[in-house]
Amino acid sequence: MRFIPTDLKDAYLVELEPRGDDRGFFARTMCREEFSVIGIESDFVQQNISYSAQRGTLRGLHFQKSPHGEDKLIRCISGAIVDVIVDIRQDSPTYMQHQMFELTSRNRLQLFVPKGFAHSFMTLEENVEVSYLVTTRYTPSSEDGLRYDDEALGIEWPLPVSVISDKDANWPLISQRDGRLY
Repeated sequence: MRFIPTDLKDAYLVELEPRGDDRGFFARTMCREEFSVIGIESDFVQQNISYSAQRGTLRGLHFQKSPHGEDKLIRCISGAIVDVIVDIRQDSPTYMQHQMFELTSRNRLQLFVPKGFAHSFMTLEENVEVSYLVTTRYTPSSEDGLRYDDEALGIEWPLPVSVISDKDANWPLISQRDGRLY
């Protein structure tokens, strides 16, 4: 695997290194030892899959509040998404900055998202599946989110939103919050 630093502190694109022959290819998608070499000490405890039927479906911006923050390793296994992360760690030099990545089943890129980031994705095609590993079991009482259309974030989504949950559409704006996010 090749780890490509992003513009946001501690977040990485992870490029697979397929080894091929006449049958196709093989590639590791996660290796604790290789992650550890670059300083990522993640212990993934759960794997999730998300399916979205319609192009323009938006999920997020989600995070779990401390002490239940989670690292995520995200991969689009069918179709294409634009994945957006926002650094919400108040002591980070990239606090409240966001970055957007295109993850597809064709480019096979993965995104490592550390604790203290809000995460979202929008489907660019129909019938999209996204798989992600997480380091903490889902804790409903720690669930939180940011509004995808909050002007304070300035995220320019590539498509109009066609499908979004009521919860994701109604997270409070940053200006309506008191105190730390994470």
